[in-house]
Amino acid sequence: MEKKVYSTSGKELRTINLDDKVFGLPVNDDVIYYAITNELANKRVGTACTKTRAEVHGSNNKPYKQKGTGNARRGDKKSPITVGGGTIFGPKPRDFSYSIPKKEKRLAMKSILSAHAQGDRLTVVEDFTVESGKTKDLAAILNNFAKDERTVLILKDDDAKIKQAGRNIPNLSFLAYNRLEAHTLFYGRKVIILESAVKNLSDFYAEDKEAK
Repeated sequence: MEKKVYSTSGKELRTINLDDKVFGLPVNDDVIYYAITNELANKRVGTACTKTRAEVHGSNNKPYKQKGTGNARRGDKKSPITVGGGTIFGPKPRDFSYSIPKKEKRLAMKSILSAHAQGDRLTVVEDFTVESGKTKDLAAILNNFAKDERTVLILKDDDAKIKQAGRNIPNLSFLAYNRLEAHTLFYGRKVIILESAVKNLSDFYAEDKEAK
């Protein structure tokens, strides 16, 4: 698959060949769903906690005697049916994280990249950085390719200057080619990828690497 490479000003420079093993695969909706669900589960903190009747502070005495009052039988104040009492089957701290096969995760990333490439939502831009680290300089570049859309910028490395410049830009996410996130990538309406990152992705997700 061929894609045009654009300059930071939005002009066409040349074409680049995208590896069909990464950008030209049939989209597998199932593995994308599994990868996104896995990421969201792993991000859950799992610290929600409620007290049972054994943990609630209060007296163990009955509020009134069993018989002779005309009222229903009552236990202590910690009973779950009273205000301020314990909670029945409430949440307790737990770990929601789990793992999925590495090949499945890699296939999900390639399927998402293929979906964006085939849907013309992927744009290849020449390598650039923002030496000033200023938001306005990065915003001027991004405005040539995306207008108030949820945008994902795939970097060739961990460029601190670009990330610094993009901290205050809404709806902008940064991903390194070797640390893609299925949820962020899938829901990006516009994916901008640096030219060097295209080759890095092809090498990183190569079939022979998976076999090792």
